[in-house]
Amino acid sequence: MSAQKKEMNTDNNATQYTQDFSADVSRLLDIVANALYTNHDVFLRELISNAADACDRLRYEAITNPDLTKDDPGFRIHIWPDREARTLSIVDNGIGMNGEELAEHLGTIAKSGTAKIMEQMKASNENGADKMKLIGQFGVGFYASYMVASKVTVISRKAGEDRAYKWESDGASGFSTAEASQTEEAVLGGSKRGTAIILDIKDSAVEFLLEEKIRETVEQYSDHIDVPIYLVEAIHKDSHEAINQATAIWARPKNEISEEDYENFYRHITHGFDEPVLTSHWKAEGTIEFNALLYVPTMRPFDLYDPSRKGSVKLYVRRVFISDTVENLMYPWMRFVRGVVDSEDLPLNISRETLQYNPVVTKIRSAVTKRILSDLNKLSEKDEAAFNTFWGQFGAALKEGLYDASEHRDAIFKICRFFSTHDSGESYTSLADYVSRMKDGQDEIYYISGENLESLKNSPQLEGFKSRGLEVLFFTDTIDDFWLQQAPEFEGKKFKSVTKGNINLGQYDADKPEETEQEKTEKIKQDESLKPLLETIKKTLSEQVEDVIISNRLTDSPVCLVAPEHGVDMHMERVLKVHQKYSGSTKPVLEINKDHSLIRKMVSLNEDFSNEDKISDLALLLLDQAKIIQGEPINDPAGFVRRMSGYMEEAL
Repeated sequence: MSAQKKEMNTDNNATQYTQDFSADVSRLLDIVANALYTNHDVFLRELISNAADACDRLRYEAITNPDLTKDDPGFRIHIWPDREARTLSIVDNGIGMNGEELAEHLGTIAKSGTAKIMEQMKASNENGADKMKLIGQFGVGFYASYMVASKVTVISRKAGEDRAYKWESDGASGFSTAEASQTEEAVLGGSKRGTAIILDIKDSAVEFLLEEKIRETVEQYSDHIDVPIYLVEAIHKDSHEAINQATAIWARPKNEISEEDYENFYRHITHGFDEPVLTSHWKAEGTIEFNALLYVPTMRPFDLYDPSRKGSVKLYVRRVFISDTVENLMYPWMRFVRGVVDSEDLPLNISRETLQYNPVVTKIRSAVTKRILSDLNKLSEKDEAAFNTFWGQFGAALKEGLYDASEHRDAIFKICRFFSTHDSGESYTSLADYVSRMKDGQDEIYYISGENLESLKNSPQLEGFKSRGLEVLFFTDTIDDFWLQQAPEFEGKKFKSVTKGNINLGQYDADKPEETEQEKTEKIKQDESLKPLLETIKKTLSEQVEDVIISNRLTDSPVCLVAPEHGVDMHMERVLKVHQKYSGSTKPVLEINKDHSLIRKMVSLNEDFSNEDKISDLALLLLDQAKIIQGEPINDPAGFVRRMSGYMEEAL
């Protein structure tokens, strides 16, 4: 038990008790007041939350005892800044506390009437808790007052009782409780119940005596508390205009909300001028309960790909703003989503600052993600133009989920869009549409990756695919090379890069007329005649390429580069070198188009050993040409210019 001593209150001759804080309070008070919260504005959020909680508790009690609110049925919260006295008072006409409860609840961390009444309702299997929307707990939240106050005085009168009591403390030397005088009780504004918290404001917090600062703070943190909050000039002077909306748009039925209401709220939370491409409003019921009003913007924020960017969904608990930076509330790859999630299940206590570790938050994240992905899929079906706008702005970010959210991968794949060789790469295609157009016997999804769409369209590696009517997807976002490592297939069809390994395109030549015996013989002779040239080129380029082979990819270009089957794809290697300081180096394979006129002439030149230097120069030129088309730097620019100039001069 803490030490307690009696003193005389000279104002009303009532006995005053001075008491040390409990051991827990003594240890935690300094932490709470100075380090627990990163933003000092939240003290007002905490006190308003407690005031609204007191109103909700009384509303519940009045169900069985209507006399408690008979004389004063309306609930309200008054905020009274007294600049002359340098005090800020937060006054409610809720359930109030008696002297014993003041000492118990305000002298012990997290000991609150809210917690007790919730326990009682749980034990009695009553369902009133669903309707009460109880907010906050006295305890830790109350002590946030000492961030801005050098002394806190609480005057409270419990509903249905005759006496008011005072609790007072400087937050360091303990607290005192006594019966309040009539003068002190007057701060309740003539109500026969409720609580007034009077803060002696520190010099460092005088801004909270300004009406503008109070309005701004209430709007940010408590705008949607469903008890009206009034800013008054004097505690006895009524104000008829609440400074909060006193209603939460996300908690209202959808049929009561107009499109204009939705758009106004969107602009309120984003401070933007665009219109959302998607508005998603629903109430989740079941194992967890929450309301959500979420938006997908039309325009991408400038810092979407800044690693330090945080999520932009505000978390509320029973209409009290908690934070807009709860890390686990939204996946990083959904950081473009804006709006509000309002939980009925999360606690409002010390865990506010560490909510990302709460399992309820994880469940909310999963449910929200499923809903947004489902709504985006519906948008793609109903309004293709709007969806394409979304995908162009945020598709790259969303595809990050393919890498690190396997549980949502199928839903993400469903809405992924890519350009492809179908329709000349002018419009998006889905993976499902790609699969529906696959050739008979095709069991791989072909793609090519790179930074520039127009360059990819002209890649020589595509020639054999185009000539056979095989569709190839264009992967132009950096993340594409990474998610492929975690999601290598779609609906049982493996993704296959057209710039890596050997691909048997001959299997798609079934429609071609069968070769005659003479044609087969000529083909064998042609391939045999190429072998010496291939050996010469391979010898010349042995330091730069792994192999030189005949290509079945090429129809128009003389050569191209591909990665070996078990090597790193060339574009992936470039990405790794830029973003992860990758130091490895994979030698590419040089593929030769045996039917190209230049290659046939090189075969003839190679038959004369005196042309060895010329063949070597041509081999180096072909390699440099392939690198340039591929977007790779060439090893010897000066040598390239010299060799090219020589052949140009010879041609002239």
